[in-house]
Amino acid sequence: MPKPLNIVLLSYHNQNGGAGIACGRLAEALKKAGHQVSILVQEKTGNDNSIALNTNLWSKTMSWLRFILERLVYLPFEKNKSDRFLFNPGRFGQDLSQHPLIQQADIIHLHWVNFGMLSIQNIKQLLNTGKPVYWTLHDMWAFTGGCHHSGTCLNFQNACGNCDTFIKNPHTNDLSHQIWEEKMQAFQQPNLHIITCSDWLMERAKKSSILKNQPIESIPNAIDTELFKPGNKADAKKTLGLDPSKKHILFVAMRVNAPKKGFHYLENALASLDKSTTELIVVGNAQDLPELPLKTHKLGHISSPEKMIQIYQAADVFVTPSLEENLPNTIMEAMACGTPCVGFKVGGIPEMIDHQVNGYVADYQSTEDLTAGLIWTLANVPEQAARQKAESSYAEAIIAAKHVKYYTHVG
Repeated sequence: MPKPLNIVLLSYHNQNGGAGIACGRLAEALKKAGHQVSILVQEKTGNDNSIALNTNLWSKTMSWLRFILERLVYLPFEKNKSDRFLFNPGRFGQDLSQHPLIQQADIIHLHWVNFGMLSIQNIKQLLNTGKPVYWTLHDMWAFTGGCHHSGTCLNFQNACGNCDTFIKNPHTNDLSHQIWEEKMQAFQQPNLHIITCSDWLMERAKKSSILKNQPIESIPNAIDTELFKPGNKADAKKTLGLDPSKKHILFVAMRVNAPKKGFHYLENALASLDKSTTELIVVGNAQDLPELPLKTHKLGHISSPEKMIQIYQAADVFVTPSLEENLPNTIMEAMACGTPCVGFKVGGIPEMIDHQVNGYVADYQSTEDLTAGLIWTLANVPEQAARQKAESSYAEAIIAAKHVKYYTHVG
């Protein structure tokens, strides 16, 4: 076994959002592998071992101010207010290069650090320590002119600018090009090593003008397969007040009506399913949902992992009709609990769902194929097929070993 490493992970949040959850799970996996791991977070909830940077009224006020300033920088250029949090300038943050945990670390490992936690220049300050800096990308922000997902735009392969998706008056030297220039100057360092959660994102990063010369590895997120595991489906249904004789489709999203979650494709698909044998479970903020074709159980926001595991165990299929995804934790969680999955052919989803083995990969934005996928999966996929995928691809020991190999064989 390699000598234990002192690793500090940096994440905006410790428990909220996919990136924060993934960071915390990686920390646990690395600890179980024998390494000393600390997590520095901007916003902390719960009672885990992460260390909050906001510890008093002054630091909390400054954090709020940096968040507001990030928004104010973008506001004059904002094309559509619905995109307000999909574009981050990276102009405001805090210098953590002298923090004791950073000074003591063998490895500095960034995760999602926007919203005023770290600016572009703050990331450069960490690189200037000379320590190996690893950065797990949960979206495209590190190599774009400010957006987290570029959609069909490929400007990130050149120099950004002329951003007609997020900038209201796009031109060659618009805000997106200026941010691109700052990143180009800041991120060309030999001690920066990139990790992507999916092969899809790795291929995008490799084609980017900013990161194409940096080492890039694709390593998926980890999951505790001893915690997330199959249970008795009928018992789980009864505990949740569901009819054990019915098939249950599960949909999960923090905001069900968020456009990129694609719920309207699922809504249309439900109309073709058998109402007498099939029901829907929705987890998340679903107050504004219209009346749906199937009986729907709205469970609201679930914060308890144990309760969420029970919901996965009760479901007969998990569906994610998202229009933009990297490597959804929800698919990983469902599979670990033995629940097959259905999703569109987008982002990292086709890497997670083996088509017609442990679920179904539907043609992008096709309601018809999404419907076909739900029907096929409910009829054909055994619980063990989904569980096997999670055990072989995402188990903690496997993911920790891949990270340690990258830590110790580069730079």
